[in-house]
Amino acid sequence: MKHKFGRKPRIYDPRVPKITKPKGITLPASVNYTSGMPSDLGMALNNSLGDCVEAAACHSVQVWSFNASGGKAMVTPTDAQVEQAYEQWGGYVPGNPNTDNGTVIQVALQDWLKTAFDANVLAGFVEIDVTNWQLVQETIFECGLIFIGMNVPAYIENLESPGSIWDVDPTGDNSSIGGHCVAATGYQKNSNINFITWGSPDYQLTQAFWNANVDEAYALADTDWIAATGATPAGLTLAQLEALMASMQSQPGPANQRRRHRHHRRNKRQAS
Repeated sequence: MKHKFGRKPRIYDPRVPKITKPKGITLPASVNYTSGMPSDLGMALNNSLGDCVEAAACHSVQVWSFNASGGKAMVTPTDAQVEQAYEQWGGYVPGNPNTDNGTVIQVALQDWLKTAFDANVLAGFVEIDVTNWQLVQETIFECGLIFIGMNVPAYIENLESPGSIWDVDPTGDNSSIGGHCVAATGYQKNSNINFITWGSPDYQLTQAFWNANVDEAYALADTDWIAATGATPAGLTLAQLEALMASMQSQPGPANQRRRHRHHRRNKRQAS
């Protein structure tokens, strides 16, 4: 295996807002928000660490900044900033491989709401129904990308090169070799989804692969993107998103998950 994954199994935090119904807007036949971007966006350490969630956040910032500036500027968080996010979101302790255990997406997104990642503070996030294809495409169209978590079958080891299309393979080794998180940045006329992983925007997955392996997806709200496009998740205003986030933060979350997350941080302090 030349690259790493790093998404921990998803959790079900009841505080996270959910959207299950699309608006039913007329969408273009295809979109791809990485068009015109460099072919090499940087590994964001995901070739050496299981920090795919943080790498996906890094690539999200690149996509938003590139498109919000009309292609004139692209912000790329440094590897040091990505590693710092992995420390905060995933409990990683630099130099201690025993703590390189990946990240829970919902925990990362909640932390991103509170603490800037390379000056980018997430304005809000909403979980969407992964089984509603119109909603998936609407989210990509309106938010610039969709943040997804998937289970990875072993045969994907043969599809690591940029340009690969991840599809179902009934004859391949379908045992799981881990969880992965990516920023999906477009959809094609044939329903394939464009996504960024391991520094390349030149990957696709089929709808069949999505249906078989993707089990969580989020609409993320970025203020620069909203200012440039006027588009928000599900058409919610920033004020409505902020209210949803405040309500989520005021309610108790899954205590066992939070305890494990804090325990990682205690280990970090003890090791320093």
